[in-house]
Amino acid sequence: MSDKSPRQASSKKSGKTLKQKRADKKSAASAEANPAIIPTTGRGK
Repeated sequence: MSDKSPRQASSKKSGKTLKQKRADKKSAASAEANPAIIPTTGRGK
């Protein structure tokens, strides 16, 4: 017979929620798609 007592692991886990993970992933993907444009000064030619 299996033990039906509650475990400590079944309590709420601390960490990022799914919404937070998705937001982080989306912001990282948008940052890669739109890199910062650094204008050249025209020197060194």
